[in-house]
Amino acid sequence: MKDILNEFKKFISRGNVLDLAVGVIIGSAFSGIVTSLVNNIFTPLIGIIFGGVDFSGLSITIRNAQIMYGAFLQSVFDFLITAVCLFIIVKIINKINNDLLQKTKKKNEEEKVEVPKKSDDIILLEEIRDLLKDNNKKKGKSK
Repeated sequence: MKDILNEFKKFISRGNVLDLAVGVIIGSAFSGIVTSLVNNIFTPLIGIIFGGVDFSGLSITIRNAQIMYGAFLQSVFDFLITAVCLFIIVKIINKINNDLLQKTKKKNEEEKVEVPKKSDDIILLEEIRDLLKDNNKKKGKSK
């Protein structure tokens, strides 16, 4: 039993579980915003455009059973509206993040100090120095 509790403590203390918990909480809070956006802004606008489409009352009665296919169609319609809204919101957020990332990259590139290029004279002198060093080493070995 003690081993199970220790494993559970390790599992809970992992960053992934905590990140997931925060994501679920923020997601549920965000769903209220999205639901309000869809119900109070987009659905009335779509209702104006399409003449107040409401499928929820559509049904078929077979013997004693009433099949409410309209409620299903309305749920699908609501889901599609929500999905489009979330898509638009995610696109806007990604655009903002990409713009910020591009600005950061440009700033970092501007901050990079360019290493001064050596002149041809300096390069030639360094080559002569290296040849003299090699020549002196060879003379020291042959003695």
